[in-house]
Amino acid sequence: MAHDHEHHHDEHSCPSHGCCNCSDGHCHIEEEEMSWWKPVLSLALLLAGIAMSAMNLPWFQNQWVRLIWFAVAWMPTGLGVTREAIEAAREGELFSEFLLMAVASIGAFAIGEYPEAVAVMALYCIGEALQDRAVGRARDSIKSLIAFRPDQAVVIKGNQRVNVNPADVNVGDIIEVKPGQRVPIDGTLTGQAAAFDTSALTGESMPRVIETGDEVLAGMIASEGIVRIQAVRPASESAISRILRLVEEATERKAPAELFIRRFAKIYTPAVVGLAVLVVALPWLYSLAIPSFGYNFTEWLHRALIFLVISCPCALVISIPLSYFAGIGAASRRGILFKGSNYLDAIAQVDTVVFDKTGTLTTGRFAVSKVVGLTEEQVAFVAAIEQDSPHPIAQAIIDYHQPSHVAVNDLKNIAGYGISATVGGEMWLVGATRLLDQEGIGYPPELKDVVGTMVVVAIGGKYAGHIVLSDVPKQDAARAIGELNTLNINTVMLSGDRQALADEVAGQLGIGKAHGDLLPQDKVAHIEHIKQQAGQVAFVGDGINDAPVLALSDVGIAMGGLGSDMAIETADVVIQTDQPSRVADAITLGRRTRRIVTQNIAFAIIVKVLVMIIGVLGIANMWQAVFADVGVALLCVLNSLRLMRSTPGL
Repeated sequence: MAHDHEHHHDEHSCPSHGCCNCSDGHCHIEEEEMSWWKPVLSLALLLAGIAMSAMNLPWFQNQWVRLIWFAVAWMPTGLGVTREAIEAAREGELFSEFLLMAVASIGAFAIGEYPEAVAVMALYCIGEALQDRAVGRARDSIKSLIAFRPDQAVVIKGNQRVNVNPADVNVGDIIEVKPGQRVPIDGTLTGQAAAFDTSALTGESMPRVIETGDEVLAGMIASEGIVRIQAVRPASESAISRILRLVEEATERKAPAELFIRRFAKIYTPAVVGLAVLVVALPWLYSLAIPSFGYNFTEWLHRALIFLVISCPCALVISIPLSYFAGIGAASRRGILFKGSNYLDAIAQVDTVVFDKTGTLTTGRFAVSKVVGLTEEQVAFVAAIEQDSPHPIAQAIIDYHQPSHVAVNDLKNIAGYGISATVGGEMWLVGATRLLDQEGIGYPPELKDVVGTMVVVAIGGKYAGHIVLSDVPKQDAARAIGELNTLNINTVMLSGDRQALADEVAGQLGIGKAHGDLLPQDKVAHIEHIKQQAGQVAFVGDGINDAPVLALSDVGIAMGGLGSDMAIETADVVIQTDQPSRVADAITLGRRTRRIVTQNIAFAIIVKVLVMIIGVLGIANMWQAVFADVGVALLCVLNSLRLMRSTPGL
């Protein structure tokens, strides 16, 4: 099960600056410690010292002069790392990355390898600064969401406009937003319909037209004209505030790979320190038994120090959380909110996606799909009869055809059956077939088999024709199913509608299986059955009526979550754009993230093991060890950041 709705607060989460203690992921070096001038100064003095040695300058050949020069070169970086090693040890983290680097660097001084001692620290800290910059880029993509939250609101009080903090806006207050300004708080539109830029919240490029009385969400931008909005919830519960909380909490739920690397590093670090000791001790013991072996303490100490430098697991500890972080950030920019990296990992393993129909694959709004037996004038008369009804079916007929201006008399609403009225001196009946049954009016028996919602019309006591209405599929519903099929994902649809209607929609969209006539408890039973037959199952629903199924599935995905508290509370993934095609995007992103994590783990372990072996054999020197450690970490970080730069299919 991928579900775990508790918040696992990780006390070791790294900020976006400083070096990373590879034993626990806890960051110790302050941002000022990692400013560029220190490693650059160390590197400049190191290169100058190497150049003077190469030129055989007489005064630089003195051993004490060389020691002092390289000691000064070491200090800008070495002192900070050594201090952090001591502080980590005081906190109980004896076997930290800092200890490995400090022992290797000081040990190099002890055996007279001064340039290598400086190189260990300078190149290490330059590598950390570059990694730090990369991590910062990933974090900035999420922190930029904060910019979407306006810092002031204009409240209308009588004839005055008062600037206040959004936190001070009360429910019921009227606020005013000018073109180009962000809506500061969730509310309903009080004036005429207006267009809003919703890209900050949903990733949609096209403006959305919001009708009078409909909800406007904090973070949207008024596109044209001054609009007035009545606040419906406090700023702390606004859409953008909820999104920010979701993204912040997402970094606290760790994927299995992250948790494994944390546990691995805590065992691995002391183990490599012990192996480094054995690299020095075992040849010495062997030389006692075989005097001809020719044991050289300095040589084997040098190999042990190289082994320590190579062994730092920072590439794994930095790049793997960064991969998930980058994946969550890339998804959030596209209107897909993952509640944790564990769900990003879980969705990558999904092989079956189960959809609710109404409100998920369809708009939930009726539209006329067919007119049988009625003339255009008669349809206009039906629209005139229905024009004062608030029922969604009546509105669909009116949307389909402009009402006639004919006089409608004796209008009578028959609850559960339909409407009767007199038009042009004739009695009209508009409604369900049971209305005609009640009045004893015959109609074709095949009407019983019509797929969809049907409105029958009788004129003057005789059946005249009927209108078929259907729930309209969302614009990208067919594309969503096609993309899932391309990803080799099985698709299933569950619906409370009749089986015939469910089959028709499934055939229209290309869905593999469809089950109709289902009550909420039936959907739960179907999900349990599907989970037994398939592997990892994701359920996509509206997050309100489907809450039990969302919770039961391996990955619960809520559509249109911005306006649904239930969706945010129950689902693991929230699709803000209300587009089914984003489900395929989420799976694609999850798979890419998992693939990059696997690449980083395999690459880092293989390279490090190889360089460790050649280091123990005396083939690799300290410079190569440093480049291996820093280079592997940087390559893994850059590989992780590919998720930020481009995500195919998104």
